[in-house]
Amino acid sequence: MPHLLSRRGLLAAGGALGAGALLSACGSSGSAGSAKAAPSDGSSAPASTAKGPWSYTDDRGQKATARTTPRRIVAFTGTAAALVDLGLQDRIVGVFGETTQRNGSPTAQAGDLDVKKVTVLGNVWGEFSIEKYAALNPELLVTHTYDPKAPGLWYVPDESRDRILKLAPAVAVDVGHASLPEPIQRYADLARALGADLTAKRVTDAKARFEKAAETLRQAAKASGGLKVMACSGSADIFYISKPASAADLRYFTELGVQFVAPEKTDGGDYYESLSWENAGKYHADLLLLDNRSTSLQPKDLTAKPAWNDLPAVKAGQIAGWDAVPRFSWAGSAPLLENLAKAVSGARRLG
Repeated sequence: MPHLLSRRGLLAAGGALGAGALLSACGSSGSAGSAKAAPSDGSSAPASTAKGPWSYTDDRGQKATARTTPRRIVAFTGTAAALVDLGLQDRIVGVFGETTQRNGSPTAQAGDLDVKKVTVLGNVWGEFSIEKYAALNPELLVTHTYDPKAPGLWYVPDESRDRILKLAPAVAVDVGHASLPEPIQRYADLARALGADLTAKRVTDAKARFEKAAETLRQAAKASGGLKVMACSGSADIFYISKPASAADLRYFTELGVQFVAPEKTDGGDYYESLSWENAGKYHADLLLLDNRSTSLQPKDLTAKPAWNDLPAVKAGQIAGWDAVPRFSWAGSAPLLENLAKAVSGARRLG
């Protein structure tokens, strides 16, 4: 695990926890391209065109401007994949963040993004080639923010941030202070401002699937009889337990009725509790949601740890994968709801 105890550093290096604190407004508005000026479903407002000046006020309250609607977009890989889900596949020219695996195949985070058609500026945390970025002639950079009041941008290295931001305007969507549907809608609003057609069948079908999956999870949680679920992540020395209220996805799952274990004492910015492995059994859980990224230890990697093997949920085989950094689109998030509903329905109370 990294020495950084921030949510940003921990997640990037494979620690536990989604983001999101108390439900709050998702940023300021005021421009023609801002989500606050758009209807919540994006269905009746016209999409932006490439003619004339373009502007968009993001969740930091900062207005990005351009002479015309940006067409050369560089984005965090998960963000790029969300924009692809919304119909902007031809706009993505570069990405940064875990994009390809060692064999060249795309990571799960890449979704339907064609990784062979984009320039990868960095494939791990801390990598971002400014030279490659400049060569792309970028017109817009898009990524997450976990704290709209802080200068940091998700996967944009702090030490080179100022140089990077001089090359193109940037838009950040807050994924750390809202329930899951809100950043999904914010990315949809941004996509519409960039010219995406949110009435396209691919988009409306994905939204319908998301809504259906949410109801399925709601019913599964109701029928579970108080099943206790714990979101967690494992490293060599530490077992991390997430705080549900501080994760956009977990917060939404809780709203749908899933009963999560909440740590008594959090550290690392109030996002998680870090336990030494000898204390891994501090909390009882019937079902474990285990961070499924390659940067976090998986069940096969944890079998050598007696404390892991002693957990009731592990003994019962009640472990489900958890995408700790969701793809914030209806298409990207619907499977998360479906998979959790299936895991909850297939699990039983253990005590």
